[in-house]
Amino acid sequence: MPEFELSSEFDPQGDQPTAIRELTEGLFRGDTSQTLMGATGTGKTFSIAHVIANYGRPTLIASHNKTLAAQLYGEMKALFPKNAVEYFISYYDYYQPEAYVPSTDTYIEKDSSINQDIERLRLRATSSLMERKDVIIVASVSCIYGLGNPFDYRSQMLHLHVGQKLERKEILRALVAILYKRNDYEFGPGTFRVRGDTVEIFPAYEEQAVRVELWGDQIDRITRFDPQTGSIVNSMDKSSIYPASHYVTPIEKIRRVAPRIREEMKQQVSTFKQSGRLLEAQRIESRTNFDLEMMIEIGTCPGIENYSLYMSGREVGERPSCLLDYFPEDFLLVVDESHVAVPQIHGMSKGDRSRKQTLVDHGFRLPSALDNRPLAFKEWESLIPQTIFVSATPGDWELMNSGGVVVEQIIRPTGLLDPIVEVRPIEGQVDDLLFEIRNREARNERVLVTTLTKRMAEDLATYLETLGVRVSYMHSDIDTIERMKILRDLRLGKIDVLVGINLLREGLDLPEVSLVAILDADKEGFLRDSRSLIQTIGRTARNASGKAILYAETITKSMEFCIEETNRRRDIQVAHNAKYGIIPQTVTKSIEEIELSTRVADAGVDRLDVSDTHVDYAEEMSRESYLKVLEEEMKRAATSMDFKRAALLRDKIFELKASK
Repeated sequence: MPEFELSSEFDPQGDQPTAIRELTEGLFRGDTSQTLMGATGTGKTFSIAHVIANYGRPTLIASHNKTLAAQLYGEMKALFPKNAVEYFISYYDYYQPEAYVPSTDTYIEKDSSINQDIERLRLRATSSLMERKDVIIVASVSCIYGLGNPFDYRSQMLHLHVGQKLERKEILRALVAILYKRNDYEFGPGTFRVRGDTVEIFPAYEEQAVRVELWGDQIDRITRFDPQTGSIVNSMDKSSIYPASHYVTPIEKIRRVAPRIREEMKQQVSTFKQSGRLLEAQRIESRTNFDLEMMIEIGTCPGIENYSLYMSGREVGERPSCLLDYFPEDFLLVVDESHVAVPQIHGMSKGDRSRKQTLVDHGFRLPSALDNRPLAFKEWESLIPQTIFVSATPGDWELMNSGGVVVEQIIRPTGLLDPIVEVRPIEGQVDDLLFEIRNREARNERVLVTTLTKRMAEDLATYLETLGVRVSYMHSDIDTIERMKILRDLRLGKIDVLVGINLLREGLDLPEVSLVAILDADKEGFLRDSRSLIQTIGRTARNASGKAILYAETITKSMEFCIEETNRRRDIQVAHNAKYGIIPQTVTKSIEEIELSTRVADAGVDRLDVSDTHVDYAEEMSRESYLKVLEEEMKRAATSMDFKRAALLRDKIFELKASK
């Protein structure tokens, strides 16, 4: 069993020791699923780290977004400095998938920007899994997307050792075959250079390079060195070089599967012609022939992943390989914020298929492209090993699969309590809310108000403003930069009230907020179910004076559960504080700290009409800042599948860069 060495100056506190013990016992008992239900700010990550150290198995921590994954990676890296803590997320800084809009006959080519540092981290993650057992990988949902077959990946490693009979040209050919590029001038990850009988290789997943010195046709010496200074780090008896990409495919394999691709193309052309769709028939034939010529000649083509069914040797409908296949069978899976992550995994495959089906139907891709996809939920379910789901409000699926094995973590190390929850009548709710707002203004505290519709949010904000309240509203039509401005203004006290629809989705952890008001709390639905209510009132759990007011005519089952659960947690927290003499105190931050955390707002400008090619950006904004704003808008459009707008923004960025 590998040894995980946890390093921390703090010991588990509150109910962390109990949670750690129960989860660890469950793993050794063989429980397939457990749920850690922990309130916000109770140190769930710290508890999970102790469980990982106790269990000693390679671990995958799955998060529902990149930002949270990065935070978890940093925390785990600090807790396990001597172990292999790796990071695996999408390597795209920007990704606009290939798409077709039939209503306007608009085809949008795939466009992307790859972050080379993240690609290096992804490659290092898989190489660590193949070399050692003390591995923790923090990943986004990218972990369920297709990845090269681990057996193919391992089989194409280049193994070198001192005394090995190997000519220089054989080493060079082997490196090219696993997608390393020769570059004698710009030596970087994924390249190699040659100096006489010395071959220097910069592994795509490392920060140090490998020097192989030959004597005739025999390896005489292998050393690891710093590519910046050239200084030798250490000598080695052997070295294994992993491929520079997870998607390495030998030319011979491409030539072998090309006839099958052509056969599928002919069948699709015939199908289109029989239904009188000659344009689609001509389109799929020309595009496929072009791709085949590119692949046979140079080993790749734009969109080569759409032929992964053939390259991987799978049958139609067979699941693709993914990161989970690189782990041993007995690994541990931790799903963070499972109430969001599990539904996200559930919907990935369907969303991907919907977009690609349009491309297939209109002759842009062969039907086999549909098999270039993320895992379907049932496939993911069949692969997961022993699993711990982590959430303040776990979903029904997690609770059902845990079979009632739920471990609670309620006590916050800071002593802060869950907020007081009150139910008040809808009649006169605005006047009552105004009274509460005035009280908070006098104490220099902030208020969040949630409504059911955008119109209600805007109307309420307008009404409060006429009464002299410093207020703003926030919903999905407000772009990212503007949201950051609003949040900064709220935290700095430039506004006292923020009105929104589903504020829990904004990831708002605002210690300045002492009141959350939920209007129409008895309107059952997605925004007013028990989990949403608990998450929403949790926005004020970081303030010692936290209170939540639910305005309603009747108490629904969701409200009843939310109130009972919050009061139950609060009673436990109060008793713990009384026992140990803990006085809850709100965490306060300086103006400088708040401005630093929201500095992206400084680049804000109004949303642009990108069809206008002569936009004058604000005089105080530099061209670089303006480009950053455009790139942010482009990424947001691509994420929301507004591909047409994303393409227009991309063109605007190119135009501005070209006009320098």
